Amino acid sequence: MDLTMKRPTIRDVAARAGVSVATTNRVLSGSDSVSPKTREKVREAAQAIGFYGLGAIAARNNAARPRYRFGVILLQPHRPFYQLVARALLAAAGSQVSYDIELKIEHLEDLSPQNTAERALALAKECDALCVTTAVHPVVSKAIEEIQATGIPVFALISQLAATGQIHYIGLDHWKVGRTAAWAFHKICKSPGKIALLVGNPRFRNQEMNETGFRSYFREHASDFALLEPLSTFESSAVAEEMTERLLAEHPDLAGLYVAGGGISGVLAALRTTGRAGSLVVVGYELMDNVRSALLDGTLTLSISHPLAELANEVITGMIKAVTSEETNASHTKIVAFDLFTSENV
Repeated sequence: MDLTMKRPTIRDVAARAGVSVATTNRVLSGSDSVSPKTREKVREAAQAIGFYGLGAIAARNNAARPRYRFGVILLQPHRPFYQLVARALLAAAGSQVSYDIELKIEHLEDLSPQNTAERALALAKECDALCVTTAVHPVVSKAIEEIQATGIPVFALISQLAATGQIHYIGLDHWKVGRTAAWAFHKICKSPGKIALLVGNPRFRNQEMNETGFRSYFREHASDFALLEPLSTFESSAVAEEMTERLLAEHPDLAGLYVAGGGISGVLAALRTTGRAGSLVVVGYELMDNVRSALLDGTLTLSISHPLAELANEVITGMIKAVTSEETNASHTKIVAFDLFTSENV
């Protein structure tokens, strides 16, 4: 052991962090006059050189971090996708260095507009900002207007709630999602044929835009395909399974099936029980375990997915900006790029 080595000092921490000794002392004392960014630079410097007061700096930084509570409303708790969304949001909140974020997440079993509106109003009373995944309905829109009138920022997650930007939105460009799905059928199907479309609930704006983009691509590039009228699964796997079985029975020459939302596990079950798995091009969504398995065994051809970690980070940082910004009309909408999965890259 080299006995000539000196224990790191406050001056050493300051030099490593690129700040003054006075600033480092203020961090150690827990002064409110130091920015969160500078506090973190000092903590990182102390950790890098093995400063004896690292524990004290970390404790002071934690105590000085602004604290916010954010409310999140997601769809049913039994749906694996929304469980994954919740986990990603919790991870993103926990990774914040400069802010102490508490997430209050509710999964709604009852998706009626009345229940959604009631839960949003109740949750907003406890939180600094609110994030909601819901269908568009006048009852829900009225509740959100009331929440915004109190100064609580509201974000739409995954599905937009307003076309003109009055409500911040974090999610995909679903018009592009629809066109990408259509491109896949156009390029993968061996010849033009019938394409069926399953949607969850037409009141979800993302699914409406999805269908619009889907149809627009075929009109523009592949008009020789025959698009069947969309069928709604009402976000139910059981209904989706029944709808898929009916489609396969009524259209034995079906070339493709696009599952744009709600009930993909039912669709996969129907394809397998009818022996049609792998006999037609099927485009689905997300990357839950059952989707991954379906891609690997050929039941599913392509899945269009939200990048959950990026999505969650955009939600949390967007909500922080909304509650800390002094700009009254600032937009915190963020469109994230979607992922494409096949059997070759899962």
